[in-house]
Amino acid sequence: MSDAGLVLVGLAIAVGIVGVVLPVLPGALLAWAAIAVWALSVGSATAWVVLAIATLSIGIAQVVKVLVPGRRLRDAGVPRASILAGVLLAVVVFFLVPIVGLFIGFPLGVYLQERRRLGQHEPAWRSTQEALRAIGLSIAIELAATLVATGAWLVAVLT
Repeated sequence: MSDAGLVLVGLAIAVGIVGVVLPVLPGALLAWAAIAVWALSVGSATAWVVLAIATLSIGIAQVVKVLVPGRRLRDAGVPRASILAGVLLAVVVFFLVPIVGLFIGFPLGVYLQERRRLGQHEPAWRSTQEALRAIGLSIAIELAATLVATGAWLVAVLT
């Protein structure tokens, strides 16, 4: 692959990493796709190993980023109806306020549903704080996996 091609792959991976933190586009998927294009272009055994590492790390993270925060929310006593309300409002607000809409809509949806269910601000706010922690944990899981994939790619490119 040419140097220009490597720069483009690197830029796509960087945009993907940003996309994990600011969910405007599917960040981890973009990083994986860039690594896949690189692996297909290079075609070496090392490239295929890097693609396998990227596929496993990002693939596993897609499952873990849903299961672990979801379980944490349930353990904290936040019911599925409140989580669903958060997800639905996050989608709606995302289209009204791109980029930050998910970060506004999800906790707001959880808060409103919990306030309706519990009737008081304090317990609803505790549930909302758990929802915010769950968002952070989900982002951290996906970011870690994407950085593992990026690290494997960088090692292969620089050696």
